[in-house]
Amino acid sequence: MSLLNKAGKVFPRKGTWSEQEYLSLSTNRPVEFTDGVLEVLPMPTPSHQMIVAFLYDSLKAFVARRRAGTVFFAAVPVHLRAGKYREPDIVFVRRRNRRAIQPKHIQRGDLVVEVVSPDDPARDWVKKVAEYAKAGIPEYWIVDPKQRKVAVFTLGAGRDAYALHGEFRPGRRATSVLLPGFSVSVSKALAAAERIGAPRL
Repeated sequence: MSLLNKAGKVFPRKGTWSEQEYLSLSTNRPVEFTDGVLEVLPMPTPSHQMIVAFLYDSLKAFVARRRAGTVFFAAVPVHLRAGKYREPDIVFVRRRNRRAIQPKHIQRGDLVVEVVSPDDPARDWVKKVAEYAKAGIPEYWIVDPKQRKVAVFTLGAGRDAYALHGEFRPGRRATSVLLPGFSVSVSKALAAAERIGAPRL
């Protein structure tokens, strides 16, 4: 797979990319960016996408009824700090923070959701927990099909580290702190992957 800019030219060698070059990528793969280095992520599976679709539809419907903001699904780059972009599965931006929505990326965001992929669970459970908290994203949801649970993290008193709001298993509803009244059936979220007959993640 070649990563090309809009002019069809191959971009610089590993470790030498600029933020502008990253944001000008033309590719069908999810790609994240750290200090000049690209990380090309695995293509999502059908089961992964079905879970994301269920969560996106649920969050979008809740937000639309309240005119609370805007919900995006991957792959939209989210700027966490200078030289750092991630592409969460879902990003919510509150209405009052709509200026965070830029032409090519989102500045920080207010709530992000990741569905854990089996290639590197620590990316979602460890790395992104630290990164999203340090960026000041108020709420982070992790949906883990293998462990069959949803974890919801919110920024603690120090505003630079997450506190666990709750771990929710099938039979319960995962709840939000940022959006009072928003909740998702864990059973239905995990079952979304099974409706298409695809193997679980």
